[in-house]
Amino acid sequence: MLGAGLIKVRGDRCWWDLTCMDFHYETQPVPNPLAYYLHRSPWWLHRFETLGNHVVELLVPFLVFLGRRPCLIHGALQILFQVVLILSGNLSFLNWLTMVPSLACFDDMALGSLFPSGPQGLKDRVLRMQQEGARGARPWPTHGSRVRQLVNLALGALVAWLSVPVVLNLLSSKQVMNTSFSPLRIVNTYGAFGSITKERTEVILQGTASPNASTPDAVWEDYEFRCKPGDPWRRPCLISPYHYRLDWLMWFAAFQTYEHNEWILHLAGKLLANDAEALSLLALNPFEGRAPPRWVRGEHYRYQFSRPGGKHAAQGKWWLRRRIGPYFPPLRLEDLRNYFKAREWPLPQPI
Repeated sequence: MLGAGLIKVRGDRCWWDLTCMDFHYETQPVPNPLAYYLHRSPWWLHRFETLGNHVVELLVPFLVFLGRRPCLIHGALQILFQVVLILSGNLSFLNWLTMVPSLACFDDMALGSLFPSGPQGLKDRVLRMQQEGARGARPWPTHGSRVRQLVNLALGALVAWLSVPVVLNLLSSKQVMNTSFSPLRIVNTYGAFGSITKERTEVILQGTASPNASTPDAVWEDYEFRCKPGDPWRRPCLISPYHYRLDWLMWFAAFQTYEHNEWILHLAGKLLANDAEALSLLALNPFEGRAPPRWVRGEHYRYQFSRPGGKHAAQGKWWLRRRIGPYFPPLRLEDLRNYFKAREWPLPQPI
């Protein structure tokens, strides 16, 4: 959490201006239905959200070292923070896993009310064990227990040694995120989304059966992904903690060009062949039950949420979109032959 907070304040001015949440709900990887409404929250609420993010990520982690009560507060705030993120976006299993370490902040006393307290119950047995321990009824340390203590100390020393570059990275002005510093991969750095995108762009893949892709009467039909924005009338999905990796990759691809994301042309080749495995990752294949498209192209669009209660929302639109231009030009399977061959990819065969 500390790494995530530090990379934010180092990565984007809007975290200092407290304006990042003005954009986050609309431009996050895969918005959910609640994000549609939260995006239109008052400006002062967005400022409070950004400030609250700084408190939870930059200050609250230090409560872990200040005794039982502060540690309990740390655990509760971290879990509450992750629940808010889960409700407001589809950040896959990330938030659910982040809650797991915080569970260690809650001791027996804090969790005791969750268990029955009758005779022979778990709490009763633990209480008897504690009473026996207080009377000095513990057995003498055995050879095995001493070995276990030595192993624990050795592992602790190893983790401490491996953590040195991780701590130095946190203190560095050139902090990197999501990196391992040793082949053991026991201790790593973390820090997602240091900067916030201010506009949402999407790559829309389209196909046509027209023999000539450049004719004005060519009918281009959209492929729909399982969750990422596409059809403006489709409601944002709710999939957390599940993760549609291809949808996330399409979000990243929209920031760059297809030259930076060669895999998207590989996907285009699969669509030109009606490849069953590739199509299984999509929600809608407009050529299902038909011959594969003769041409596939990528179009670049800017997306914005419609305004709840507004004219477009009344028409059923969740998104407004405006074409920016081509992402990659119309391609035939034959056009990709040399491209695939140079990368040693097998050329898909039409089905």
